[in-house]
Amino acid sequence: MNSRVIILAFVMMACAGTALAQKIKYKDLFVLLNNRQFDDAEPFLKKYLATTTDNPNAYLFMGLIYQDKAEKLDMLRETTKTVTWLDSAVYFYQKASKGINEKEIDKNEEYYQMYNRRDIRTGKFGVKLSDVQLDLEARMKLKSRAKSIENMKSQFLMAEKFYNKTKTEFVAFQKSHPTLGDLYVRADERSMDSLKHLAHLYDSSLINFNDYKATASSLGKTGHNQVLDPREINDYTKDGRDETDFYKDDLKVWDYKRWALSSLEVIEKEIVPMKNSLVAVDVEINKVQQKLKKDSVAVWDDIKLLRTKISFPGLLKIDPQPLPLEIFEMKLGELSYGSQVAGDRAIRDSANLVLQVESLRKQVSLSGKLDSLARVIQDKKDLGDKLNDYQHFIKAGYGTSDVLVNLVRSTHEFAAAQKQSKEAQLLRKEQSLKWMVSTTDSIPLIADNGLKSNFKPVLITDKFTAGLQFADSVATGYFTFIEPSRKIKSKVSFPVPATMTKRMLPFIKGLTTADDKTNVEFVLLYSESKSGEKYASALARIGRKEGLVWSVNADFDLLPQEMVYNPETSELSVKTRNGSGEWVPVIFDKVGKIVK
Repeated sequence: MNSRVIILAFVMMACAGTALAQKIKYKDLFVLLNNRQFDDAEPFLKKYLATTTDNPNAYLFMGLIYQDKAEKLDMLRETTKTVTWLDSAVYFYQKASKGINEKEIDKNEEYYQMYNRRDIRTGKFGVKLSDVQLDLEARMKLKSRAKSIENMKSQFLMAEKFYNKTKTEFVAFQKSHPTLGDLYVRADERSMDSLKHLAHLYDSSLINFNDYKATASSLGKTGHNQVLDPREINDYTKDGRDETDFYKDDLKVWDYKRWALSSLEVIEKEIVPMKNSLVAVDVEINKVQQKLKKDSVAVWDDIKLLRTKISFPGLLKIDPQPLPLEIFEMKLGELSYGSQVAGDRAIRDSANLVLQVESLRKQVSLSGKLDSLARVIQDKKDLGDKLNDYQHFIKAGYGTSDVLVNLVRSTHEFAAAQKQSKEAQLLRKEQSLKWMVSTTDSIPLIADNGLKSNFKPVLITDKFTAGLQFADSVATGYFTFIEPSRKIKSKVSFPVPATMTKRMLPFIKGLTTADDKTNVEFVLLYSESKSGEKYASALARIGRKEGLVWSVNADFDLLPQEMVYNPETSELSVKTRNGSGEWVPVIFDKVGKIVK
């Protein structure tokens, strides 16, 4: 058995023996105390002091026991207990101090051997009252240490508290604004104040943490040496949520302040000006709308200028489908349609049917586009969210969301009605384009054998139409220039071979050429089916001013394939090809006679 165990066994037996007699002998207990076996000695010392109140050395060791207990605790995690033990230690040191004097030391010097030292003057070893008092005075300063520990813990808890408050507010941002884009588009004074408050909370946490570190440093070894490791919030949707253990030395925290100030800077320098620009552009569009309504003139130049102002690449980065830009497109669509109608007013009253059709086609297209733009907004599944996103834009330009919704609805209804009306007009006009009309005749401009008409077109070009006109079963050739009004100004007739009957219509074909300088057209109607050994045909020369210049029926040995006019000789060549593939021309002079 080692010496400690022997001593402990002896003291325990002695104390146990005395305990039976209800009295503990201090000299026996002192063996444990002097060997700093405080855990073993504490219960006996407490029992001893319960009946003995005049032993200052016992009070001294009771103070040492409580101080030792306090020093073994984690003062940061077990602050209350630490402070309690230190207060208790000070209490017993004070009691010891009152009873320790020269007489006490002289009488019980063996109890104060911890203070035994050599006197520098005399060279003798001994215990001095001044040394004991000086030590007790130093130990009684544990009271201030206890207060410093309490202060340290308070600073630590405040740092943790403010950090957790910061995290709570950040998580609240994440819940109310799932994405940064959502945060930015909904940013207002309230959210900017919240960002500032979040940064302030983080600052408060850092201030308290730095105070904690300073206090801990003044206390010496505390068992903790936390070093802040701020992490940048790179992924707003995921970062900043995990718990932080402030008791760990490697203290990883999220840099909420940096994120808050960065977001605030984006809002103040980019988002707020952009929102103001959205409102300004909306005002400009409204002014152009008023101009169109007031002056009833096309505003194409204004629309072109406005289009250069509705490009918001910064907004598209945070919201791929921003409601204000869709509203702008709808309004510009309405301006485009209105400008087309205003600009086409003169065409509507003109006799040019082609221009009227082109005009109506544009109007149908623009009204359809406007209808689509308004319907896309109206049918948005997330329209409610979009309205909440752009309250600044809505309040500045429309007052309430209901007003904007009603504008979209009325625009959609207007566009749908206009589209339907213009489509009906266009259908009628397009049907009219298919006929050349006069008071007595209606000549089709489409090759449709099913048409119930006496006119059967063989040739239809951009300039004219030509074909066969039947009176009963007798056919004559006809020719008329195609006018933009689709009204017949002049129509010429010319004889055709008798073999060109209704039954032979599928075999009747045509060739044409022209002299553009003199506005002369040459028309050849011929049958692909032989009559006898020949191909029957009718050839006519028509001038825009002169009308029918001449016509002639001619029979060709070979099938006509091309016509070429020579303005220098005024000769017309009808080209045919023989079985060997050689060209065999038939030449007509300026009056229609065959010269070769």
